[in-house]
Amino acid sequence: MPRMSAVAALLATVLTASACGSPGGSDEKKDPGTGPIKIAVVNAQSGQLSSLGAWEYKGAKLAADEWNKNGGINGRQIKLDVFDDQGDPTVGTNLARKIDSEGYIAMIGTAESAVTLAMAPSLKDAEIPNITSGQSPAMPALGTGFLFLNGPTSTTYDETLAKHIVDDKGIKKIAVITNNGSYGKGEHTAFLEALKKRNVTPVADQVVTTDQKDFSAALTDIRSKKPELIFLGAEEVESGLIVKQARDLGIKVPFAGAAPQGTPVFAETAGKANVEGTIVSTPYLSNEAGDAAKKFAAAYKAAYNEDAELHGAKAYDGTNIVLTALKTSNVATGKDLADAIRATKYKGLLGDFAYDQTGVGIFATQIGVIKDGALTAVG
Repeated sequence: MPRMSAVAALLATVLTASACGSPGGSDEKKDPGTGPIKIAVVNAQSGQLSSLGAWEYKGAKLAADEWNKNGGINGRQIKLDVFDDQGDPTVGTNLARKIDSEGYIAMIGTAESAVTLAMAPSLKDAEIPNITSGQSPAMPALGTGFLFLNGPTSTTYDETLAKHIVDDKGIKKIAVITNNGSYGKGEHTAFLEALKKRNVTPVADQVVTTDQKDFSAALTDIRSKKPELIFLGAEEVESGLIVKQARDLGIKVPFAGAAPQGTPVFAETAGKANVEGTIVSTPYLSNEAGDAAKKFAAAYKAAYNEDAELHGAKAYDGTNIVLTALKTSNVATGKDLADAIRATKYKGLLGDFAYDQTGVGIFATQIGVIKDGALTAVG
């Protein structure tokens, strides 16, 4: 009996400690007012979407390093810690609980809409504001009050794209190929709505899975419909594979899309010659688009010995917005920090940010076209 009593006592101690350390169950997540300001960066650092995570972390780190070099916030340094969500919504949800329990007061990320959507309820419960590079319209539709976008939604990207393709260029025989993930679903809905406003129905509408590698059946159907242009609604690697296989099947028409199609990973996967003429809707046209972009690109190159692109620019803007809100609010936490972010007006690389109640702060993109491997403005 004494032995059983000791075991029971030990079990009770463990359970009590676990209860005290549960996510949202202690005050550890509150900023202590001293020491480093803890901000989590959550993105895929492994797997097919790891390029997004790498770009996002580098953009966020560049911004934080600049603030730290200038004294931080109220003399306190910003401490960024990176977490790998593996592009997996379940892993992301677990990480939301982890960063809550470990005292992070804000989160940068994710660049994957599906993971951000999965994390949002936990971050709302923990009152941790996060600023995401995803663009699915489903995110602002949640209305959590703690979720902010550091770029436009698919609605903006695709309305701008449809205006250029249909209104300006007169192209109406359009095929659509998207995936069934959160990003692809958002693109599918937004682009078809933009076409519907113009009384245009796609000649083909193919949906593939996010892990698909062979697109011959979908592309053969598209080829039979003889489109003048093909809209892509898939991430960088998958879009690149689609384009490569399309060219192998003899499909010569141009492609069009949004953020993924403006990245080097898309072009490298598809092949430089295959992406020539691709039309891209983007809020960050190039590293030469103005003095601010040139300054950012030079700093990014010096820090990482590689060229900057859209996702790094988005994360740089998003991190600067969060840090500006922390400074103006005297390092607020929870709802007060979310309110400070919402009130922040910021002139960024992507444009002038002014947040509405849904967490969207920018509502414009530009049109570029890939020429000789580089994204250039449409003349």
